[in-house]
This record gives sequence, structure tokens and C-alpha cells, in this order.
Amino acid sequence: MARGVELRQRLPHCEQMETAAVSNTDQVRRFIFEKCPVRGHWVRLAGAWRDLRAHTRYPPMVSELLGQAAAASVLLAATLKFRGTLTFQLQGDGAVNLLVAQCTHDFRLRAVARCDDARLAALSGDSRRGALFRQLVGTDGRVTVTIEADEKSMRYQGVVPLAGTSLAESLETYFASSEQLPTRVLLAADEELGAGMLVQKLPEAGAGDAEEVTAAWEAAQSGIERVSPSELLRNPVEQVLGQGFSGHDLRLFRGASVRFECRCSSGRVVGLLRALGPGEVRDVLKEQGAVTVTCEFCHRPYRFDAVDVEALFAEGPAPGGSGAIH
Repeated sequence: MARGVELRQRLPHCEQMETAAVSNTDQVRRFIFEKCPVRGHWVRLAGAWRDLRAHTRYPPMVSELLGQAAAASVLLAATLKFRGTLTFQLQGDGAVNLLVAQCTHDFRLRAVARCDDARLAALSGDSRRGALFRQLVGTDGRVTVTIEADEKSMRYQGVVPLAGTSLAESLETYFASSEQLPTRVLLAADEELGAGMLVQKLPEAGAGDAEEVTAAWEAAQSGIERVSPSELLRNPVEQVLGQGFSGHDLRLFRGASVRFECRCSSGRVVGLLRALGPGEVRDVLKEQGAVTVTCEFCHRPYRFDAVDVEALFAEGPAPGGSGAIH
């Protein structure tokens, strides 16, 4: 078991917070209930969340949902032991028809949303619990989790219908259906931060007294319900756990860094343009004055002017200046 920092939640809350670090963003951390088969994970995104949207602007309601999906993908990856990439995908028939968030085993993150601007503008603004979520994603859709492991090119995919009145409830349905693990999830996002937390009841083999296990799981569920989205976003993990699970012994483990990273690169774009051939690329250059290729995932633009295009098709390796970002 990894070395951890113990949290004794029976300590006075104010004393605990005097020594707690406030700045613990862009991290995912695991915690466990001592001597009980209940575990949890917590994540907060700041720089990674901003970098993810550096080349595009989403409407606030879409940005919030995308931030929740990004946090969800990190939580999902944190629960697994694998080397590879996990893809969390939501498809629906609402104004937001596609959300995709990918996280690797070492927590390199990227995410994108596809939406219908006209349908977004026509939303009613109903603030009832779940009403806006259902307007955004629709009434008929699905959540798909795909795990592509590097070892032996293994691939696993779980698909569940969209459920409940939030992305968190849909994720709970995925865990219950595909993983057979009772799970409670809390997700939150705004323009500055994205965050998430989950608690899970693990198989009870050799776990000790059944009543104690049941009591710990009930405490975990009620504890996550006591944490508000704003508290999850703004408060340090120590304070969140102290508030939600006061009276229980937890162990909080060292965090792992989360960072934004897209797979696009100037080298890949150069290869794409060379594959198209000089005739087609020069036609675009003549028509538009420059050739711009935009990554579909992170919306990063790669711009090639006339000099770049001629250098692309010169003999020899791709010039170092090709694919400059403007």
C-alpha cells in the first residue's frame, strides 16, 4: 500500500485545518476508511482545466458539464490499475450531443464537447434539479467508458443508458451496472475549477464485522451528500473530508499530478498535409491565403503560410518551422 498521510477525523476540525495545505489543485488523491472495505478518490483541476479550453470558448452551461466530465474521467482512471487510456463519452439527443474526456493511467487529460448553438439558445433555463441537465443531454442517450490498455492491446468497453438528473448519477449507474460496485459520486465545475469525489463499497471478503461494514458504507454515502458543489470546488481536500466524514478514521494518500495533454502536434499535421499532396494543399493556400488545420479535440490551430507550404514539399525531412501556431 502506498505511503499515506493519516487523517484522524475525531481531531477538532479547526486544529486540523491550521496545518492543511490549501493549494492542492491539479491533483487526484485516494482515501480509505480504516479497517473497512470503503474507499474514495478526490480530484481538483485548475491549470489543467484552463489549458484544456485554451483554444476554444464554450457557453457556461456547456463548460460546466465538460468540466464535470473531465473530473469524472480522472476519477474513473484513478480507480483502475492499468497502463493506457480511459475514454469517458456521453452521447445524447439534447443540445449537447457529445462529450468526450480522456485520461491516461498517469493522468494526462484532454476533453471536448460538441453542441448545437441554436438548441442551446432555445433552452428554457428551467432551474429545477435535473431539468437543465436533461435539456442539455436529452432524454435518450448513453454513457460509454472505454479502456484501452497498452498491454497486449487489450480493450474493454462498458455502455449504460443516461440515468438520473446529473452526470454524477449517470456515472453511479455505470459503476453499479458495469463494475458491480456501489458508488456515490459528486462532480462540480465552473470557469476556474473542476472537481470530483467518489466513494465506493468494495467486496467484503475478509472485511470483518458485517455491521461495521454496513455502518461505514452508510456513513460514506451520507458524508458525500453533506458536501456541496461549491465546497468541493473551493475547499482543500482535508477540509472536505473532515466536513463530510467527521467521526470516522480515514487515511488520505499522497496525490498524483494531473495535467492537460493533447495528442496533436505539428509533426502529425505535417504528415497529414503531405498525405493530401501538394496540389490540394496549394489549392487551399491559393483560395484562403494560408492553410490552417485545427485539432478537433483541443481546437489548437496549426497555420501554414506560403513559405511553410513550399517547405513542406521540399525534399528532405519536415522543416522545423512548419506547423507554427499563430
